[in-house]
Amino acid sequence: MKNFSTVGARLLIATLISSATAASAQSMNCEFRPNAPDQHVVVRGDTLWGISGRFLERPWCWPQVWGMNREEIRNPHWIYPGQIVYLDRAAGRLRLGSRVGEGAGAGDPSALRLSPQLRMEGLGKDAVQSIPTGDIEPFLTQPLIIEDDELKNAPRIIAAQEGHVFLGKDEKAYVRGDLKDGTSFQVFRPGKPLKDPVTKAVIGQEAFYLGTLKLQTAAKPGSEVHTFIVATAKEEMGKGDLLMQSPPTPMQNYVPHPPERKVDAAVVAIYGGVSHAGQNQVVSINRGKLDGLDIGSVLQLYHRGQTVTDPGASKGWLNMGNPQVKLPDEEVGSLFIFRVFKHISYGLIMQVTAPVEVGDVAKSPE
Repeated sequence: MKNFSTVGARLLIATLISSATAASAQSMNCEFRPNAPDQHVVVRGDTLWGISGRFLERPWCWPQVWGMNREEIRNPHWIYPGQIVYLDRAAGRLRLGSRVGEGAGAGDPSALRLSPQLRMEGLGKDAVQSIPTGDIEPFLTQPLIIEDDELKNAPRIIAAQEGHVFLGKDEKAYVRGDLKDGTSFQVFRPGKPLKDPVTKAVIGQEAFYLGTLKLQTAAKPGSEVHTFIVATAKEEMGKGDLLMQSPPTPMQNYVPHPPERKVDAAVVAIYGGVSHAGQNQVVSINRGKLDGLDIGSVLQLYHRGQTVTDPGASKGWLNMGNPQVKLPDEEVGSLFIFRVFKHISYGLIMQVTAPVEVGDVAKSPE
């Protein structure tokens, strides 16, 4: 394949990046893989993270090497199956194009059209997603973490439909509490407290998502009881279970970037009923929006280095000491933050070379 730098006269290339952005990409160690291909044909099921991983050592750097700033890629659904991603080796950038003309050779750059324009038709239907969202959908709208005083004065189910202990779909539930003008609610049951693996302090509480309720009749004057209908029932719900207003439709467009300030966190919990997590599994960490995290933040995962005895070091006075040294933390993968609370965040493990466990380190990329 001819070098892109030799065929500038035959390519329609849009300048997508400023020198400042290029410098930023370089400073963030967005190196290309030594065996990076010249091109990749986009297929259904690809993600921007996965495509970039074919070219980059750190796939989350794709906003920089695509030459687009965060405002321009606020909606990153702009790549579609059938398009071709090219590695512009001369510029050190990835570019998007489509083949033009009939009978052009597969490696002939003269047959390529590169363009910065975004394709808008069919947006959200056929466009390539940033990350595999199917793995995180249950965590986007279900209140699986409760913080601070969110439980205080929450509406609660005080009775089920006559003759019923538990409620199922389309049955009536009687609720007492301030609805704050809400009509659609999620039902949950408080679970175990979540402890910071470092400080051991309680930083939140797990909540078991049970289903949803829709308001049928608000409490009449002189009454404190609202009548609801069970819209969906994931688990059995009944007397004493609590209500939270359903959140707005979550943002589905995720732009990876480093946290706005240095973050040093630890894995609090692993979801899915397992003790160790692998790629595309969800974990929670002990840092949130108050610590500088937002949706799309990327952290590096490390196994915390053990503290071991150094048999060759001085044992001190009377040779009675036990000299110890901490081994370096070992990098094992990347964590993509997709939901953020005050002090806790959910992250999706994107790459991993060893199983992740509670207490592992998650910190800003170096």
